[in-house]
Amino acid sequence: MDQPSAHQALDSQTADDPSVVLTLTSLACDMAKAAMEREGLTDAGLRVSVVGGGCSGFQYSLSFDATARPDDTVLDQHGVRLYVDSASLPYLRGMTIDYVTGLHGAGFKFLNPNANRTCGCGSSFSV
Repeated sequence: MDQPSAHQALDSQTADDPSVVLTLTSLACDMAKAAMEREGLTDAGLRVSVVGGGCSGFQYSLSFDATARPDDTVLDQHGVRLYVDSASLPYLRGMTIDYVTGLHGAGFKFLNPNANRTCGCGSSFSV
């Protein structure tokens, strides 16, 4: 019997479970859509991942991707398709990505309940 894909397994769980879902606020989704439109990527998805580096050990990575990879969990939030690879998913479970503006500029803000420590820029963390 075949193992269910991460996408299928996620579909069988409730979307309200914060331990499963990576959440983008509606403003973050609007900004991601606007960036995709500027780049001419009308059918792309937003890849959210964790990579080694940054001043705290790990850092978040956002990029556009045309298709899902075999090990991706695929989510849809406010009309934005999100791709999260299986290695990054444990670090991102329950995280909210917002978009904020302030005196130091504007950008995506990562609110990660799994992070024990974050750096001043908010782009890197440790667990």
